[in-house]
Amino acid sequence: MALDLQGVHSGYGAIKVLHDITLSVADGAILGVLGRNGMGKTTLINTIAGVVPAMAGSIRLDGRDMTRVPVHRRARLGITTVVQGRGMFAQMTVRENLEMGRIAGGGAKRSRIDEVVGYFPRLGERMHQQAGTLSGGEQQMLAIGRGLMTDPKVMLLDEPSDGVMPILVQQIAENLVEINRREGMTLVVVEQNVPMVLQMTDHCVIIEKGRIVAEGNRQQISDSEVMRAYLAI
Repeated sequence: MALDLQGVHSGYGAIKVLHDITLSVADGAILGVLGRNGMGKTTLINTIAGVVPAMAGSIRLDGRDMTRVPVHRRARLGITTVVQGRGMFAQMTVRENLEMGRIAGGGAKRSRIDEVVGYFPRLGERMHQQAGTLSGGEQQMLAIGRGLMTDPKVMLLDEPSDGVMPILVQQIAENLVEINRREGMTLVVVEQNVPMVLQMTDHCVIIEKGRIVAEGNRQQISDSEVMRAYLAI
């Protein structure tokens, strides 16, 4: 398994947000994580990345125990995060933002700018443009491209459709599936946009109040009472 979480609890100070999270993501798979705002989805991403320490349980990457490994080491061992809001260096150019990704991944790896531009041709047209002047969709493409520059094994994406026009949401979903298939990269996609997630993956979990309350393939999730009750679909 690329990622394996067993009995993970985490939170902030004395406040526990995640409760007994157990899930596995196979190499090269896409896992969709669904749920309403405030249910623990972002905390799950941050706990896997190491930004939020696990209070209990274990997190493994390719069989290696990562539970106590600091966030910068996890990044260099193959976990990259595309955060909600994209986290651009607004005054830097598109190229400079991409290079920051390569540095975050250890700096010694080959540059993947040509491959990033292959996935996102718009970025190739805007290499010398300041990132802060890009549209929301273009910034999301840049955030994903910067993640690719770290040469990751696992990419964690927090609300990639947030602030993106619907026409570009479709394109970004297709880009992510293409990256997954070409690279064999494992993706964990946290989203409220249910159609986007169900388009991208055949395996999802639903989080409610920090617990996994449903798990299954596209059909099982779509037909579940949990989907109707918790997501009002």
